[in-house]
Amino acid sequence: MPSKALSFAATATLLAGCTVGPDYRPSSPAALGVPDGYSVSAQPSAEDLTRWWQRFDDPLLQQLVEEAAPQNLDVAQAVTRLRQARESLVQQRANFLPGLSGSGGYSRRQVLRGGTQQTQLPDGTIIETGQGSTDNFSLNLDASYQVDLFGGIRRGVEASRAQFDASRFEYATILISIQSEIARNYILARAAQAQLDNARASLALQDDNLEIAGFRVQAGLVSSLDVEQARSQRAQTAATVPSLEASYNSAVSRLGVLTGRAPGALKGTLQQPRPIPRGPDTVGVGIPADTLRQRPDIRSAERQLAAATAQIGVVESQLYPALRISGGINTAAGAIGNLGEIITGTLFGGLSQLLFDGGRVRSQVRGAEAAADGAFLAYRQAVLTSLEEIENALVALQTAQARAREFTAAFEAANASALLARAQYRAGLTDFTTLNQTETQLLTARNSLTTARSDEATALVQLFTALGGGWDESALPDGIARPAPFSGAD
Repeated sequence: MPSKALSFAATATLLAGCTVGPDYRPSSPAALGVPDGYSVSAQPSAEDLTRWWQRFDDPLLQQLVEEAAPQNLDVAQAVTRLRQARESLVQQRANFLPGLSGSGGYSRRQVLRGGTQQTQLPDGTIIETGQGSTDNFSLNLDASYQVDLFGGIRRGVEASRAQFDASRFEYATILISIQSEIARNYILARAAQAQLDNARASLALQDDNLEIAGFRVQAGLVSSLDVEQARSQRAQTAATVPSLEASYNSAVSRLGVLTGRAPGALKGTLQQPRPIPRGPDTVGVGIPADTLRQRPDIRSAERQLAAATAQIGVVESQLYPALRISGGINTAAGAIGNLGEIITGTLFGGLSQLLFDGGRVRSQVRGAEAAADGAFLAYRQAVLTSLEEIENALVALQTAQARAREFTAAFEAANASALLARAQYRAGLTDFTTLNQTETQLLTARNSLTTARSDEATALVQLFTALGGGWDESALPDGIARPAPFSGAD
């Protein structure tokens, strides 16, 4: 008998080494359509962009971006999904272990009038008693185990592990997206402040021009047309201030929400104007194949493909025999102290095989294969989209830098022209129309330069994000502990 049991166990172990379904193998860059180099001008050397915001010379920007991970609510929700994925993995791993349950019971039978009473215990023993009472105590322990003959459980754990890893990379994807949005809104807020300063500086000059025009009209040197033109120009400039203030308020309110605060929480913090943050002139982007490692959204898509591939084996294992072993230990006695005297045990092994289901499981296999094909296409799409974003960011940065250089020259020329026209108007050597045109050109040049510098900083943030900067794989949460108190129902 022992030899038969050993032979049965050895056969089960051997069968348990079989794993149905395809084994996942990572795709090569060529299979994903990754070219050897970018189609636009790019610096081939790679850089560490884990904390890219430190490359902007702005401590407040650095502080706000670093608050994204612990305070942003979208990031916090990503952590909860990560915790769920981890628990799903724990549940799948539990399928490797046997199930164990226990029960106990007590009963009393009372004979109220004469005669005899027979009580049969679970082991078959019959106890005969007269008038009085009979006690019965029992304990039962049952165990069951699903032998993973063809790797269905292993494939399930493999799929859950890949899903858990994908959740970690999805967390990183959300994190760097929030970091980018914080930096972009901070730049918008500083740009709005700069344009407000431009408008107020122009209003101060236009107030001076209006006063000079009034004096000259009173002196009979010019007609009232100069005064009306001065009033019109000032009103048009003043009309831009409310919209600029609205843009500033919108950016600051968004920053408050992105950092887990009320919309107006940062208005006092950003009240003091500061220049638009300026980053490095060039960034090393490496080669296109680097994105497979740097971008968390690509890493997440790759893990989703691995999970879909493993899921094929989970479904396919239903086509093969399933072996379940169960057993139990029971004891019963008339007194609790006698429970250990008689112990019985059972052991049962059952083998089941699907014979006919109308093609349902085979259809599920084909569906799982289609899902894996779709996951591969999504993976490839993520790769190509990332390369597109990098090239667009590179071009946006280069064109913004070129515009900034040209607008700097235009501003310097417009400023010199306005100074000359103002001096000539004061001396009566030119008319107000000429002064009005030069003042308008100066304000336009100032705002154009501000916009170009804002676009340059925004494009730099866009490039850092497209390259996958802003996260560290070794610092990703593992989904074990709660990161913050939960106010919902426990």
